[in-house]
This record gives sequence, C-alpha cells and structure tokens, in this order.
Amino acid sequence: MNNKGFTIWCNLDFAPGHVSERDMLIEGVGAHRLELFESGDNGSAGKSREALQLAEIAFGSPAAETASQCENLLWIHLDTAGYTSFDRAHIKQLLIQKGTALTNSSAVYDEPCAQHLLAMILALARGLPAALDVQRGDKSWPMQALRSSVRLLNGQTVLILGFGAIARRLVELLRPLEMNLIAVRRDIRGDESVPVFETSRVDELLPEADHIVNILPANEDTNLFFNAKRLASLKQGAVVYNIGRGTTVDQDALLRELRGGRIAAAYIDVTQPEPLPPDHPLWETPNCFITPHTGGGHDKEKERQVKHFLDNLLRFEKGEPLRNRIW
Repeated sequence: MNNKGFTIWCNLDFAPGHVSERDMLIEGVGAHRLELFESGDNGSAGKSREALQLAEIAFGSPAAETASQCENLLWIHLDTAGYTSFDRAHIKQLLIQKGTALTNSSAVYDEPCAQHLLAMILALARGLPAALDVQRGDKSWPMQALRSSVRLLNGQTVLILGFGAIARRLVELLRPLEMNLIAVRRDIRGDESVPVFETSRVDELLPEADHIVNILPANEDTNLFFNAKRLASLKQGAVVYNIGRGTTVDQDALLRELRGGRIAAAYIDVTQPEPLPPDHPLWETPNCFITPHTGGGHDKEKERQVKHFLDNLLRFEKGEPLRNRIW
C-alpha cells in the first residue's frame, strides 16, 4: 500500500435507513480516500467518471466498459453476486492485462439464496402452497388428498446447474435430507463436495433429475440455456427452480410444460423481464410459484456488503488472497 492510502470510488446504495452502514464504511476505510456517489451513478459520465478514472479501488456497481478503461484501477469489488456486465471476453482481457482484480459479493448472498431454495424445496415437497390455498380459499379440510400428494425428499436426485458459492451452501443444507446431489459447471476444479460434470453432459443428466436447481449467471453461454428441448426432456413430475437469471430459461416453453403437466411445479425468483408484467400468464399458472427477486435479500444485507468489502480491503492492504475473487 502506498503511504497516502488508496482512493476508493463507491456507489453502494445507501438508501434512507442505511446511515449506520454508510458510517461503518467511512470509518472502516480509515486513512483511505473515499469518493461516494449515488447508486445510479455508475461512473460512466461526469464527476463520477472522473473519480473512477483516478481511483485505485472501486466498490459497488461501476460501469464495466468504463472500469475496464481505467488505468489506475487495481481492484474492483462488486456489491452483487452476479457479474454479468464484466463477464465478457474483451473486458476480462483488458482487466487481466492490467492486473486489475475483480471480486464479487457471493459471501453476502450464498446463505440467503441457499436458504431460499431450501425453503421452496421443502415447501413444495410437503404441499404447503396447496394447504395455504385452502386456508385462503374455501377453508375445506382435504386431509387425505394432501397427505397422499406430498413426498419425502430422501433418495431423490437434485441436479444443480452452476456450482458456485450458493450451490456449495445449498449442498450443505440438503445433505441431511439424504438426497442424491449432482451438478454441472463450466470449469470443474476438482474440489467440489458432490459429483460435478462438465456442462456439455447436461442433456444426459436432466432426464434423471427430480429437482433441477438453476443457479446459472447471465452471459452469452447461458442465454436460454434451459430451452424448450431441455425442458421437454425432464421426467414426469420433475420440479424446476430458478434463482440464477431469468434470461437462462425459455419462459414460454416452461409455461407449456407446466400447463401440460410434465413439470409438477416451478419456483422462479428471477424472470425476463423484471418486474414480470402483471398480465404475464406465469402469474396465473397454478403450479408456478414466484418470488420477486427476493432470494438474496435479508435484513442485514447492506451491513454484510460493507463488512465483506472491508474484510477484503484489509486483505488487499496486506497482499493476501481476496475472498470471492473472479479473476
């Protein structure tokens, strides 16, 4: 670290109610110079752009194109788990050539997203949505019908599409249920806690899965990854979950399979577009369950974003490996 400290550009969203987290960041950066901008000001123009070009560190959601051109940037720390705008060949090449590190906030979102998925997997297996429909509807007592329709998860196969931080935590939560856990990922590291296959083998794995958990990021390779052909290959009664990105699923094909009965249910936390228009047919499909991109949300979200950055800042100062490093 230089004697004068680093200049840190930041556009983290400190909306009303997050004054304490803002103060935590200001205090935590210590002698470093902190340049704060509004969350919508991504460094693509004006004073924010000028500040980003002079900064050594960026924290928040800087414009990828602009950041890749900034010669002084040593490290970019995103406040999201996703990094779609940076996951492009020319931007990656520019940043790697300059030695600019890129980290994300997977450590902030792995726990809530994994818990969100677990909640829906359990709720659907145990018929909780159907029971709630009865409570809010005719208030009948369909005990036998519901008892005969719910399932035990033991021995069922879960295929996870993408195996990052969220998937690793989900595996830990699902293990006590004695499920058969497998995954596909773009780059197999060899240290995964479950059998992981190359993405090219997904077509042979899909028909064997009872539950397909989609945690894929949005990029050129994953656009409509879960297409009509793959949805039609699922076994009768399979359940689909999407907490990755809406662009990875052919929603029209998903709707057809839900209505046709091949897919028993779908839980989607992300859609294309977002927000999902009120007149979209998925809202009215009985076996489709939608949450409005709340999977990663929690009451300590902003605090954990700041603490994660400050922890990485300390590592950066000491020359130690950064957490959640993308490259």
